[in-house]
Amino acid sequence: MPERTGFPAGSVRLVEPFGAGGGPDLLARELAARLRATWRRPVVVENVPGDGSTAAPALVAESPADGHTVLINTSAHAYIGAVPHDLPYHPLEDFSPVAPLTEQAYVFVTGRDSGIGTLHDLVAAAAARPAELTFGSTGAGTGSHLGAALLNLEARVTAVHVPPAPGDSIVEVVAEVARGVTDYLLSPISIARPYLEAGTLVALGVSTARRSPWLPDVPTVAEKGIDGFDFPIWYGAWVRAGTSADIVRALGNDLSDAMASSELQGWCTRHGAEPMRIATAEFARFVTDEARRAAAIIQRAGKADDSPDPTIEDEQVPRT
Repeated sequence: MPERTGFPAGSVRLVEPFGAGGGPDLLARELAARLRATWRRPVVVENVPGDGSTAAPALVAESPADGHTVLINTSAHAYIGAVPHDLPYHPLEDFSPVAPLTEQAYVFVTGRDSGIGTLHDLVAAAAARPAELTFGSTGAGTGSHLGAALLNLEARVTAVHVPPAPGDSIVEVVAEVARGVTDYLLSPISIARPYLEAGTLVALGVSTARRSPWLPDVPTVAEKGIDGFDFPIWYGAWVRAGTSADIVRALGNDLSDAMASSELQGWCTRHGAEPMRIATAEFARFVTDEARRAAAIIQRAGKADDSPDPTIEDEQVPRT
């Protein structure tokens, strides 16, 4: 194995784009604690929400290409280029993928007073009020946006996307659904769970092929009639493009070792997540494939019929 070339030479910043209390923030803090112990160097977490989750990547893209500023982001980083944005960076060309981290289910949620209790109800409401339902997200091109767009396509739901207000974190976005400001949302389970337990949100279905250990009684979207629906949220780490291969390799190895530690394994169990089952060397290809998947969803959405008329049988979402 190549020598470490003295990395890290100083303090390291873990920058995340969704704000305090979000999944990337919580994971970054666990990673920071483990990396401090390994490196004997300061490791700080910086929350940089805003601009539809693009403020943090923009900061990292402008930082020195020395591996000391690391982006901890969700699948949003791969997806963001699929929608029109006036971005100050290119999500693929301006970053070097370092390591896959975790993946877990999202959950589709609605407010307690929305009148929607199941995916069947959501489809029925959309058919009764075409283009009147609204769905929130953490920003155009993020996983919460594209996963909901995919559900809308597969279930033939026409709804209006409501992106977050400038500076709003995922916590504010979920709270707006609970208050009835927007009708539904694809949310990380860790953020939605307190509202579900309090009864202010209702779970409609989880987004992965298997049920979540955090919400074992909530069916998958596929179980409710959309065969093959599988849209997890995944986390990864990136640095600015141009960072030396030795530093990227060393950082990737240390992140992988941290994820394999008992501390991070325990964190995953507590948060309904699991380490990603792909090799670090395959992460770059995976990110590119996910970017293409996002582009395909956006293309389909652009071609979708604006006036769907789904039929609903057996209280299941109709298949396309």
